[in-house]
Amino acid sequence: MSLTVPNDLLDQARTGEVEDAAFVACVRDSLPYAWSVISELVQQRARDGAEFADNQVPPPSEEARGQLLRCLASDAMRGALERHFGVRLAFQNCHRVAVFDPAATEALSAFVTPRAQILNQKPELVDC
Repeated sequence: MSLTVPNDLLDQARTGEVEDAAFVACVRDSLPYAWSVISELVQQRARDGAEFADNQVPPPSEEARGQLLRCLASDAMRGALERHFGVRLAFQNCHRVAVFDPAATEALSAFVTPRAQILNQKPELVDC
């Protein structure tokens, strides 16, 4: 299961729209490793003033890896986090999350090319 959804949020979804803040809180609480990686990258990019910040450290466990995969594979979760943090998210392999300034279109475009994906391949990541 991707998210642990509190009953009040489930009831809200059954009767109408779910507010972003409630959904983001559900993601934060359900996927703490993914949340920590993304929020730390957001802070790092803001501190450095860079166009983007990325994580190149593999997750400490398969559970943590699964959190990143579930979070970034979901359009709803990815979109909510992008709106919440005011960034664009990108993903390579099983752990290389990148946080982009929304205006950094060239940097984002370069990160998501087939060339960039191929250059990011390493033998130890074959089974990630």
